Amino acid sequence: MTIILNEEYYQLLHELQAVDFVLVELNLYLDTHPADVNAIQQYNQYAKLRQQIAHRYETKYGPLKNFGQSLTGTPWSWNEAPWPWQV
Repeated sequence: MTIILNEEYYQLLHELQAVDFVLVELNLYLDTHPADVNAIQQYNQYAKLRQQIAHRYETKYGPLKNFGQSLTGTPWSWNEAPWPWQV
């Protein structure tokens, strides 16, 4: 079965990847600068943004993670390809 994915699917994945990159970099920075209030504020801002983007993605295209880290709809949708890392 071939599933045709629209432009929004790829746009949301791209946004998630960009935000995840920022979060990893801020996390590494905060490991060595734990008292930097501005960096902590940025980290929290991007963490909230990631939650919003992930929620939009999962509402339309299914769970991003398994094992209870993402909610699923009915019917069970985790086994529906493609998974985010396959595109």
